[in-house]
Amino acid sequence: MIIRTRDLTDEWMITEMIYESYKPEDTFAIGERIGREAEPGMLCTLTGDLGVGKTVLTQGIAKGLGIKECVNSPTFTIVQVYESGRLPLYHLDVYRIGDIEEMEETGYEDYFFGEGLCIVEWADLIRELIPEEHTQIIIEKDLEKGFDYRKISVRQPGKGNRLLS
Repeated sequence: MIIRTRDLTDEWMITEMIYESYKPEDTFAIGERIGREAEPGMLCTLTGDLGVGKTVLTQGIAKGLGIKECVNSPTFTIVQVYESGRLPLYHLDVYRIGDIEEMEETGYEDYFFGEGLCIVEWADLIRELIPEEHTQIIIEKDLEKGFDYRKISVRQPGKGNRLLS
C-alpha cells in the first residue's frame, strides 16, 4: 500500500506518506492503522471530493481507536463525538459551514485542542482556523487506475512521521 515517503521541506520538516487503495476495504484498513497510531491531541484535516471515501477512512480510524459505535459523517450536525475508544474521536464535517463565525458556535477549539483525535472533513473551507501543526490527509481519485482507486496522502509536520511510520 505504501508508495513512498519523502520530506517536503527542509526548514519545517513535513513528512509525506502516500498510500494506494484499490477498494473501500483498503481505505478502511488505512484508516484503522491511523486510529491505532493516533496520539492524544492530534488534529487531522481530511480533504477530497464528494464520494471519495472520507467517511470510510474515518470509520476505519474509529475502529483503530476501538470505537464500536456506528460512525457516519456529521454533515448536518457538524460535530459528532465518540468516547468509547482508547481516545475520544471528534469528527467534524464543515461542508455546510457558511462562514467562519459559525464555527465559533460549534466550540471547535475544544475539539481542535482536546485530548482526543480530531478529524475535520472539508477543512480547506476553514483553513484560517486550522493550527499550523496538524496532519493533513488528502484522498484523490484516479479513474485511469479504476473506479475504486484512491491515492491517500498523509502529511505530518515535525521530525519523522508519528502516523503510519
